[in-house]
Amino acid sequence: MSERIVIIGPGRMGLALGAALHRSGELERLTYCGRSIEPPPHPLFEPDDRNGGEPAAEYRTGILPLPPETTVLLLAVPDAALAEVTYDVVRAGSPPPGCAALHLSGALSTDVLEPLHRAGYAIGSIHPLQTVADPWRSADRLFGVAFAITGDPAGSRAAHRLVHALDGTALVIPPNLRPIYHAAAVMASNYIVALVAAAGRLLEQAGVAPDEAAPALVPLVAGTIENMQQLGVPAALTGPIARGDSDTVRLHLARLSAVDRSLYSALGREVLRLARAAGVDPRKADEIEELLGHG
Repeated sequence: MSERIVIIGPGRMGLALGAALHRSGELERLTYCGRSIEPPPHPLFEPDDRNGGEPAAEYRTGILPLPPETTVLLLAVPDAALAEVTYDVVRAGSPPPGCAALHLSGALSTDVLEPLHRAGYAIGSIHPLQTVADPWRSADRLFGVAFAITGDPAGSRAAHRLVHALDGTALVIPPNLRPIYHAAAVMASNYIVALVAAAGRLLEQAGVAPDEAAPALVPLVAGTIENMQQLGVPAALTGPIARGDSDTVRLHLARLSAVDRSLYSALGREVLRLARAAGVDPRKADEIEELLGHG
């Protein structure tokens, strides 16, 4: 146990990451700073028998001078609030010796932390490539995942230490490419939710009750993800485009609304690229491409 961490922002990601780091056994001290007078409801702030009856984390209202032994400051606030919080930290006092300040934004570079750098902090960024919807249950999801990191040498070393504590994989993303990295994360997470919602709408049009649509689709999505984990992305591809079945694709397109046909075709063109790489019959692929349009 060596890290003494302060997290500004007890929101979903801040709480989940703090809980994961606590479970890693690498924390000596964990402190949160938030706007509310009372801490949010979370096990971190409840009495813990394993900690002598004391909560695992301390909570402070507002941004106060950091404890002198703090090793890492994590800024777990919305992107739009980072600049303001950065200046608040600078005004709160000098940095503890050797302390690194890391933000959790996936899209922003470390430029927003430049005032902290001038004040004497090492700076960097650490962004878990994982979705956190529930801070109570998501801590376990942060073990063994990839983290996008960047920063100056000392900031990068601090980020690497946290990734190592969570048995994760560090992805070093250059600052100017972080928006592309974050777009990839959005497509792999948020867009799946939107895609299932669209598929659920189609099931409803096919006569399935609204409250049965999503429960019917989720196991299909889970099975596809399991196939990708076990076989890799290209080998997990199934369905009419992968088979070169233009008749089925034509039938789908004929029955879909204009909005759904546009979405089906856009995604279908991406599926077709995978299918071509996997060796689908070129003549059948060309026929399907004509049906889907060229984008």
